[in-house]
Amino acid sequence: MGSSSNVATLCFYVVLSVVLVQTQLCSSALLVGLRHHHNNNHPQRPYFQANHSSCDLFLGSWVRDSTYPMYQSSNCPIIDPEFNCQMYGRPDSDYQRYRWKPVNCELPRFNGIEFLQRMRGRTVMFVGDSLGRNQWESLICMVYAAVPHLETQMIRGDPLSTFKFLDYGVSVSFYKAPYLVDIDTVEGKRILRLEDISNNARAWRDVDVLSFNSGHWWVHTGGLQGWDYMESGKSYYQDMDRLVAFQRGMETWARWVDSNIDRTRTRVFFQAISPTHYNPTEWNAAPISRTVGPISKNCYGETIPLSGAMYPGPYPDQMRVVQAVMRQIGTPVYLLDITALSELRKDGHPSIYSGDLSPGQRANPDRSADCSHWCLPGLPDTWNQLFYTAMFYYK
Repeated sequence: MGSSSNVATLCFYVVLSVVLVQTQLCSSALLVGLRHHHNNNHPQRPYFQANHSSCDLFLGSWVRDSTYPMYQSSNCPIIDPEFNCQMYGRPDSDYQRYRWKPVNCELPRFNGIEFLQRMRGRTVMFVGDSLGRNQWESLICMVYAAVPHLETQMIRGDPLSTFKFLDYGVSVSFYKAPYLVDIDTVEGKRILRLEDISNNARAWRDVDVLSFNSGHWWVHTGGLQGWDYMESGKSYYQDMDRLVAFQRGMETWARWVDSNIDRTRTRVFFQAISPTHYNPTEWNAAPISRTVGPISKNCYGETIPLSGAMYPGPYPDQMRVVQAVMRQIGTPVYLLDITALSELRKDGHPSIYSGDLSPGQRANPDRSADCSHWCLPGLPDTWNQLFYTAMFYYK
């Protein structure tokens, strides 16, 4: 046993060393070609009409509504400190009081009891990164607010966490898989397997409603990078064009969906890229209101959404990949196209009001503000209102 293991390890490193020497020679031409292919065009805004109806749910504007929020953070049992902005000192709360208004229709108001009744005995799972967790916690809060006295059960784990509404037999889960595809550790090295999703997918196979997201972790560098090597086509790479890698991973996901989803039982959603707001020059053409703190270099101090329907800054590069894969996939997958409407919400991030930050970090918002995630209550509640609408009203 020991000798065969040593031989396998030796073989891995021999192959790896040869491949790494070859990477710049044999992969450069391929990646340059793919990079050229990706960089020729900017992603379209908004996303092409994949969800046909008389109402475009994702084109509209934000209107102030005093009947919002739909729950209070102090009454929800699941909000992580990372998203609990009121608990960690955010002085304003108007960011909770905006409703998304599509151009040609009104969204049905979220009804937690209806959600439980229509999902009785069924399972929902969000699969992806911490933006998926953001949405998962939001949905639980929205449903729980309607039935605060029902018996519930929370099972926290890694990578899988599940909240159960026991009286209805409804489970709402989050499975952490930032790349969707598998990542394994071999001799202390993290290998991101761009063409393998089998390990992660075991957790998804029997779920009734699946909502996937990915994109942010693919572009992390330095200490935030989640892998040491990428494996693609039986070769190993220390790095490659990140959009190329993301597309290969997404294509692996799409093949799994086409090969494994029972269309008569399971509904599949993919959430578009959630935007960040780290660069105020992206929105400086529009009126800016700052009622707390000094003018900063990111989302800190932003308290109102942008007006209108279009964001003046750039569209996320990862959307090119999402668009390409969604056009190719054979199984019906509903794109929850929240990118453009979320871009307008520069006011909705935790900024420095996150339980994940130390007092020293909070004192330095230019370096520490979280302009990626979203406060709860807040924008992810609208994502779930759209999710709810798509599930029950736009089949």
